[in-house]
Amino acid sequence: MGRNAPGAVGATAEREALAFLLSQGLQLVSRNFRCRGGEIDLVMLHSGYLVFVEVRYRQSTQFLMPALTVDQHKQQKILQTAAMFLARHSRFAQHTVRFDVVAITGAGQRRTQWLQDAFRPTDSTL
Repeated sequence: MGRNAPGAVGATAEREALAFLLSQGLQLVSRNFRCRGGEIDLVMLHSGYLVFVEVRYRQSTQFLMPALTVDQHKQQKILQTAAMFLARHSRFAQHTVRFDVVAITGAGQRRTQWLQDAFRPTDSTL
């Protein structure tokens, strides 16, 4: 896999997002949680919240800000995957959950934007 392969770029962005969140005082619970319904990039603990984090990277914001790519369809996949995570890890069942987005932009000098509570479930499934 080359340096600029999509998977390598995504993995680099996820490492950068993790380092940023750790520097903000969050604790890592899980990376790249996968199930049949989808994947969650990072699961963290923050001030009593169980935080499900979607990491987005764009080299340029000329056409679309990276945070805006977490559309309704992607949100539903994240919500379903989060429900599966909670079903498999009952020790977190009493935590209040939050859904954050970390958006990273730039090719050389990067800019990191952390959107806490970026979206919420429209029903009470979690």
